[in-house]
Amino acid sequence: MIERTLVLIKPDGIKRSIAGKVITRFEDAGLKIIGAKMHWADKNLAKKHYTEDIAKRRGAHVREWLADYVTEGPVLALVLEGLHAIEAVRKICGTTEPRTAAPGTIRGDFCHVSYEWADKKKKSIRNIVHASGSKQEAEAEIDLWFKKDELHSYKTSNEEHVF
Repeated sequence: MIERTLVLIKPDGIKRSIAGKVITRFEDAGLKIIGAKMHWADKNLAKKHYTEDIAKRRGAHVREWLADYVTEGPVLALVLEGLHAIEAVRKICGTTEPRTAAPGTIRGDFCHVSYEWADKKKKSIRNIVHASGSKQEAEAEIDLWFKKDELHSYKTSNEEHVF
């Protein structure tokens, strides 16, 4: 039940100076940061992150747009740990399309663009964060963005109350 997941605060979140607000949402929910680093991804890393599976599901052009988006500025990569962390993080982030994301979620509160608008502009939807979608995806993404010695184990005071 204790899981690890990857979160990327994407270039729009960094450029808008809301990384602290995003991190606070995860920490307030009792999730623990066990890895953090700022990184300016290149196209090679972006293509490894946004795999061929995305191209199969959503089209090669969407994969290209996502790679362009994540390389247009630095991202803050985080590894979060906690009870059902993958599901919890996805709920906190809200749906991928900000227009349909519920108020109170990161995407619902900080952005409002739609797939329709992004498609018309021929670019990826700006939605502040990436969050791993499954345990397998989380493991692969964490390995892609972090070395083993960049992840840390420690106890928080929240663990006394949450676990």
